[in-house]
Amino acid sequence: MASHRRPKQPSRTRVTVLTATAAAAVALSSQAAQADPQPSKKDVKSEVDKLYEQAEQATEKYNGVKAQQEKLQKEVDGLQGQVARGQGELNELRKGIGAVASGQYRSGSLDPSVQLFLSGDPDTFLDKAATLDQLSGKQAEQLKTIADKQRRLAQQRAEASGKIQDLAETRKALGEKKDEIKGKLAKAQELLNTLTAKERAAMEAEENSRASRGSANGRADLGDDVPASQRGAAALAAAQSKIGSPYVWGATGPSSFDCSGLTSWAYAQAGQSLPRTSQEQASAGSRISSQSGLKPGDLVLFYGDLHHIGLYAGNGTVLHAPKPGASVRYESINNMPFMFGVRV
Repeated sequence: MASHRRPKQPSRTRVTVLTATAAAAVALSSQAAQADPQPSKKDVKSEVDKLYEQAEQATEKYNGVKAQQEKLQKEVDGLQGQVARGQGELNELRKGIGAVASGQYRSGSLDPSVQLFLSGDPDTFLDKAATLDQLSGKQAEQLKTIADKQRRLAQQRAEASGKIQDLAETRKALGEKKDEIKGKLAKAQELLNTLTAKERAAMEAEENSRASRGSANGRADLGDDVPASQRGAAALAAAQSKIGSPYVWGATGPSSFDCSGLTSWAYAQAGQSLPRTSQEQASAGSRISSQSGLKPGDLVLFYGDLHHIGLYAGNGTVLHAPKPGASVRYESINNMPFMFGVRV
C-alpha cells in the first residue's frame, strides 16, 4: 500500500542557512553586474592609439586608391575624347566616299566595289579588295583609311569600357576604405567619451609632454645639421610654416594634412613632385638605413608597413602630421619605430 505519511519538513535552521546562502548569491551577482569595470585611462589611451594607427594605415590605402581613381578618370576622359574625335573624322571620311558614290550613281556608273563597301562590312570588303580591279587607287586609299579608323575606334571604345569598369570598382573600394576610416575614428571617439573631463585633460597633457620631449615652447632644438640639399631645406622650411595645422585624413594642404599629404605638399613648394602615399614616397630617392645618416629635409619612414612618414628636422627630431586629433609638430624620432630615411 502507498504511504500516506506527511513529507518531512526542513528544519528551521536549514531554512535559515538556505535563505542566507541565496541572499549572498544574489548580492554577489548584483555586485558583479555593477562591477563591470570601466576601462582605465591607460587602457583607453592604448586602445585609442591603436585605433588611430589603424585609421592612418587605412588612410594611406585610401590615398593610394584615390590617386588610382584620379589617374583612371584622366585615362577614361582621354580615351572618350579620342573616340569622339575619331568618330568625327570617320564621319567626314564617310561623307567623302559617299560623295564619290553619289556622283557615280547620278552618272549611272556606280562602282560595284563602292556599292559593296557602302552596304557591307568594310573589314570583310578590304580582305577581298586587293583582288578587285574596279577600285581606283584613290578610292582604295579612302576605303582603307575608313576601315583603319573603324578598327582604331573599336579598340578605343573597348579600352574605354574596360577603364570605366576599373573606375567603378575603384570608386567602390574608395568608399569602403572611407567607411573603415570613419568607423575607426568613431570608435576611438566613443572610448574617449567614457573618460571624465579631468581624465581627458590628463591624457592630453601626457600626449603633449611626449610630443614636446626634447623641445621647448613648441620649438625643437634642431642642432646645426646641414640640410640634405637646397631642395630638402626648402621642403623643410615649407613644412615648418605649417606647424599647428590640424591632421585631417586624406588632406594635402594647405590648411590641413595627413602624414604623406604634408611631405608631398612641402616638397611641391620646393619644386619637387612626390607620389601620394607614404609607401610610394619610400621609393622617391636614395635610401638611408641609419638615423645617423639623416640630414634635415630627408623623408623618414616609420612602422613595418611604412604607413607613416615625416621630414627629418635635425638633432633626432622629425616634423610630421602625427594622427587624428593632433597638429603638425616636431617630435622625437624615437617615439615611433624608425625604418629608414629617403633622400629625395
